[in-house]
Amino acid sequence: MKFYLAPMEGITVFVYRNAYASLFGGMDKYFTPFIMPNQKRIFRTRELRDVLPEHNEGLCVVPQILTKKAEEFRKTAEKLKEMGYQEVNLNLGCPSKTVVAKGKGSGFLKNLDDLDEFLNQIFDCADLKISVKTRIGMFDPEEFEEILEVYNRYPLHELIIHPRVQEEFYNGHVHMDVFEDAFQKSVNPVCYNGDILLPDDVRNLSERFPDLEAVMIGRGILRNPALVCQIRGGEKLTKEKLFALHDMVYEGYRQYISGEKNVLFKMKDFWSNPIQMMTNHKKYAKKIRKAQKLSDYEEIVDLLYEEQDIEKKLC
Repeated sequence: MKFYLAPMEGITVFVYRNAYASLFGGMDKYFTPFIMPNQKRIFRTRELRDVLPEHNEGLCVVPQILTKKAEEFRKTAEKLKEMGYQEVNLNLGCPSKTVVAKGKGSGFLKNLDDLDEFLNQIFDCADLKISVKTRIGMFDPEEFEEILEVYNRYPLHELIIHPRVQEEFYNGHVHMDVFEDAFQKSVNPVCYNGDILLPDDVRNLSERFPDLEAVMIGRGILRNPALVCQIRGGEKLTKEKLFALHDMVYEGYRQYISGEKNVLFKMKDFWSNPIQMMTNHKKYAKKIRKAQKLSDYEEIVDLLYEEQDIEKKLC
């Protein structure tokens, strides 16, 4: 089984990816948060910094592109190829309302004729691998039957399926019946994504789909960075490892981000998931959210380390 780190905007950036890889490893691919080109420029400063080869040495990184214009996709892919990348990923899964309102991400799925033409144009002159990360529709899971017909017309390097519709965001249960149907009917390799939080989730998935070769994990890794290690038979998460990850990410943000408030904002984001692995976590989560200065933040994190431990039943 291959494991991929999901792209999560503002979180799984190169600072996090490098810290995670050095401490936990185990990921076969790391997908970047989306690059959103427009007519005036390909990369925003932070997007370019995130994909610079010198910031991703030793990692198999796949940049993700969010656009509905074939020319923007092609130009971005060309630049990424010049940097040495061999694969890019098309974002057809983002459920954000602001993204969907522009007809991008999962919003592209409601215009299948336009999507078909878009894919035709980008594959017509593609000289690097193109994978797709997708939702199964906008409103109704049954939409995916027609969506898959479109995907099956093109040589996708991989089809990464999150079996929820856009309207569901991350709520409710995934539609495993739809994924099962797609897994059987897809002419392209399929990767599963969605609600992998415990080792048993992967075991159950493997039992149901013994031929499944790849799984993408997002929130499950942010919550428990040792999850893939455990799945592969390694050690469970320890407090020491979690706080070592914190220290590396914190140092990285202080190096690359200007302004105390900006660094503090990023570190509050960092804790939004792994804090759940700690005993008595609600008390400390509230204090972290209320911190106004880095000095206050550091004091709270030090207390969290000294006074609490990993909640064993969550590993």
